[in-house]
Amino acid sequence: MVVKSELKLVKNLQQKKYRTQQQLFVAEGVKTVEELLSAGHMPQVIYCTDESLLAAYKEDIRIISERDLKRMSSLKTPNKVLAVFEIPAASEIPLEGWIVALDGVQDPGNLGTIIRLCDWYGISDLVCSLNTVDCFNPKVVQATMGSIARVSLHYLELESWLQTYPHAVFGAVLKGKNVYTAEFPDRGVLVMGSESHGITENVLELVKNKVTLPQYGISSVDSLNVAMATAICLSEIRRSELLIRK
Repeated sequence: MVVKSELKLVKNLQQKKYRTQQQLFVAEGVKTVEELLSAGHMPQVIYCTDESLLAAYKEDIRIISERDLKRMSSLKTPNKVLAVFEIPAASEIPLEGWIVALDGVQDPGNLGTIIRLCDWYGISDLVCSLNTVDCFNPKVVQATMGSIARVSLHYLELESWLQTYPHAVFGAVLKGKNVYTAEFPDRGVLVMGSESHGITENVLELVKNKVTLPQYGISSVDSLNVAMATAICLSEIRRSELLIRK
């Protein structure tokens, strides 16, 4: 049975201030929890309605009822497993390869999808401005479908960091070079702006290589979803790498 203090902790961790204070976050679902465990993330406790689901980690599992899981869960339909993990310590940002940087992305679903895209396209590090939604928000963690286990997240003053970054800085804007004809080097930063305002003015001044996703249809659509735009840009970056190798 889940005691009151455990329930309170899990509920509190839905709020950023408590995640920061406790340096803990919540992950739900068999796949997400298993991915985090496999990647070496440290669990404080794993709550599970069936120990056979995570048999390899049975020493860390607390068997609870579906009723208790529902009381703890932030999901409408709880998914048998809920775990509390330690927030990993900050790491250095590598200067090799490609990095994605987000400038004020606010939607948890968009951030979660971008983390999945980084995982898919082999981007190991994602840099976020301080006003980007918290990556350990339960909705973000859920949207990553476990990819948060393999992508390192860094929150920092984006403008200051870009000023010291030694390689090419690209950014997706409304008026720039056609992304399908742009030439991408083998390393750099791709900056993506917020859903409503795009890249902020101060950061935009540091973006020396501006690319645009051209609109071919005649419609009232004035921009693409930031996660969708990120997917297209990353696809073009990886395609450029293949052309360079030929």
